[in-house]
Amino acid sequence: MKKRILIPTDFSANALNAIKYAMELFKSEHCEFFILHSYYLAGYSKDNLLTPVPSDEAREAVKLKAEKNMEKFKLQMGLHEANPFHDFNYTTEFGTLYDIMNKTVQQEDIELVIMGTQGQTDNASVILGSNAVNIMEKIRHCPVMAIPSSQKFKAPNEIVFPTSFRTHYKQKELNTMVEIARLTNSPIRVLHIRKDKPLTEAQLKNKALLDTILEPASFTHHRLFNIAVNDGVRCFVQSRDSDMIAFVNKKHNFFGSIFSNPMVKELGRHANVPLLAMHDVRS
Repeated sequence: MKKRILIPTDFSANALNAIKYAMELFKSEHCEFFILHSYYLAGYSKDNLLTPVPSDEAREAVKLKAEKNMEKFKLQMGLHEANPFHDFNYTTEFGTLYDIMNKTVQQEDIELVIMGTQGQTDNASVILGSNAVNIMEKIRHCPVMAIPSSQKFKAPNEIVFPTSFRTHYKQKELNTMVEIARLTNSPIRVLHIRKDKPLTEAQLKNKALLDTILEPASFTHHRLFNIAVNDGVRCFVQSRDSDMIAFVNKKHNFFGSIFSNPMVKELGRHANVPLLAMHDVRS
């Protein structure tokens, strides 16, 4: 059965780089890639009743521009579509990036989203762009991987997986990380940052469960003490020159999620590596 992967594009070099990364990562796998471009009208908001509805002429103009750009992009992609394991679908649709992506993920039974971390409108000084943060936070039906614009594909030397062992993980949550580790022969480094206290009985049980889930891949455990989580992860990754970070984005009703914490934005500024956000299946 083909793996179904969604990749949004704004026709930028960063978006093309994400597509190339995905194709190389899954070069030996049967995949169906859905290349999606969403287009919108500047200043228009369907949620604001005071915003005038765009005219048919304006809608048609942006539609034609999007379709023309997609045709050019398809010609460009024709130079890269040599893998017989890979099929491509190209779509343009009117709407906000999140709305169109969310609909496509559910309608097409998408298993993974891969996107560049910067688009044409993002600040070049910030590695993890605003669109990437929003999509990684809001798309919760499948994992989302963000690829920095400067990151050309290479098999990760290791995948860093920070955890507190306070969560009862599910195999479904971690499948994508384990799959990537197996495809690339990359070991998973389980990183636990804690104070000078022993693990509780519940944490030990969760750790044992995690070990069972990670069994198909190679993995090791690592600990850091008395350091802020964001600083600890960043220092660990930088000191070891790690090539990927993966985590489960737990949704908390009252306190937001991991993205309410500056950790991901901080990592995005300092760790120029792909980030894989997996999601709590109970969210």
